[in-house]
Amino acid sequence: MNIAIIPARGGSQRIPRKNIRQFCGRPMIAHSINAALKSGVIDQVVVSTDDQEIADIAIEEGALVPFVRPASLADEYTGTAPVIRHAIATLQEQGWELEHCACIYATAPLLSQSLIREGLSKLKRRADTTFMFTAARFSFAIQRALLKTPQGGVAPFDPQSIGKRSQDLAPAYHDAGQLYWAHHSVWLDPHLPIFSSRSQMLVLPDYLVCDIDTIEDWERAEVLLEILQRQGKL
Repeated sequence: MNIAIIPARGGSQRIPRKNIRQFCGRPMIAHSINAALKSGVIDQVVVSTDDQEIADIAIEEGALVPFVRPASLADEYTGTAPVIRHAIATLQEQGWELEHCACIYATAPLLSQSLIREGLSKLKRRADTTFMFTAARFSFAIQRALLKTPQGGVAPFDPQSIGKRSQDLAPAYHDAGQLYWAHHSVWLDPHLPIFSSRSQMLVLPDYLVCDIDTIEDWERAEVLLEILQRQGKL
């Protein structure tokens, strides 16, 4: 089966209880669960959490919580990949027969059902691809970035590029922090990084990307979601 795994620990630092805080009238995590369930390509949605309240809300929204994430994988320093590996290994121990697994972040309310489908379809068509993930293009040429010196002055990040035109510099992209598809065997291999020459990007327009770390980010994302829903794009 194809599954989605949503990591959702209870100890959010910058926005307390971020994963279940009300977002446009629903718990934040409900938007990710709903998109996955309605995508038509995911058989089960599993939430990996150490928090009982998150687990209860996830189950109410239609997800499964078949295990409790251990405390050793629930601190603020643990990355996504170890959490997904633990989830897949635990599910296999419970007898689940897995094929492709999507990692979907709990704070991805702008993720669409169609993008989930597109990601899996593109991954299946590329036998040499390990990961398919959402990304966005930097709006400004990062080669022309500036650094602040200890004395308060300015230094170019890349002196060879600072004088070049933006159109003469290679475009750069960043992880959009929404969706990551891979075969379950790829997730289980710690030597296969998510970002490598064998990974492919699903490049999103700027209006579908919002990293929610502050209250201002949160409010902007709510406005974006409401607009996109009125336009029928989500």
